[in-house]
Amino acid sequence: MRKTLLRPLAAVLAAAAVLSGLAACGADNSDPGTLTVGFVVDPSWAQIPVAQQAGYFGRHGVTVKVVNFATGVEALQALTAGQLDIATAADVPTSAALTRSPELRVVGDGSRWEGSRIVARRSAGISTVADLAGKSIGTPLGTSAAYYASNALSHSAIDANLVQVAPSATLTAATQRNVDAVSIFQPYQAQVIAALGADAVALGAGTYTQHSLYLASGNAVTQKAEALKNFFAALNDAGAQLKSGADEAVAAVAAATQLAPDLIRKILAEFDFTLQLKPDLAGVLTALGAWAKEQGKIDRAAQLPDYSTFLASGHVPS
Repeated sequence: MRKTLLRPLAAVLAAAAVLSGLAACGADNSDPGTLTVGFVVDPSWAQIPVAQQAGYFGRHGVTVKVVNFATGVEALQALTAGQLDIATAADVPTSAALTRSPELRVVGDGSRWEGSRIVARRSAGISTVADLAGKSIGTPLGTSAAYYASNALSHSAIDANLVQVAPSATLTAATQRNVDAVSIFQPYQAQVIAALGADAVALGAGTYTQHSLYLASGNAVTQKAEALKNFFAALNDAGAQLKSGADEAVAAVAAATQLAPDLIRKILAEFDFTLQLKPDLAGVLTALGAWAKEQGKIDRAAQLPDYSTFLASGHVPS
């Protein structure tokens, strides 16, 4: 597969602005009961806005300051810089980040999602995965969305052109016909499908299931262990609301993602929000780390670590 790097200047400046603002506040190391959490605005971590709205954090005795991010890559950069206690990130950027930041720990697997699709335009002559051959697919390179596209194309023996498109620019890229298709996580995937309407074709292939993770700094794991347990206890309560499809939970996620409640209800039904941290996650990260090396997101000369050493159990409710 060919790749083109086209990161918009606006996206770079936006990321820099977020990091600059965080540098002024950073994680509150003086209060063991306060956590600064980097939240990727994505239904994959829907427990966070639900817990906020329902007051579960306060009920479990933890103060949570939430900072929004567009991607897990950016959230992990802030976590590594000591500006966060916890960051949300999908498994793909996590596999790369842990090779560069061995002090980080995976403290929870927040949800699993099998709904990834490559969303193409019928007007581009695409109706099947095979039709993607030679076409351009917009995706944020180095993320779970890019891995899904690579995995799907590889399993179908298709050669396509992966083009760098920031998550916030995906809708424009698709509707303005800058690319023939996109591979993007939620809520952007749903937005693209809705915007394209009858011109949209959602193509599924490959073997990838996205794991949406919670990572913590080494300091948070050692100095804020009780706060982490309370944080996940609150998320566990939120997960119960999500599983039941409670209107309050749907409304909280809709407000956080700025999507219509009826669309959010459909999206949330695709996720398993059971909190867990299973040993076999290490094998998943190893496979994704190998792919990241092939893509140049990890130094090709680097040796992949034993990912099992990064799984910090004991924080997620059993």
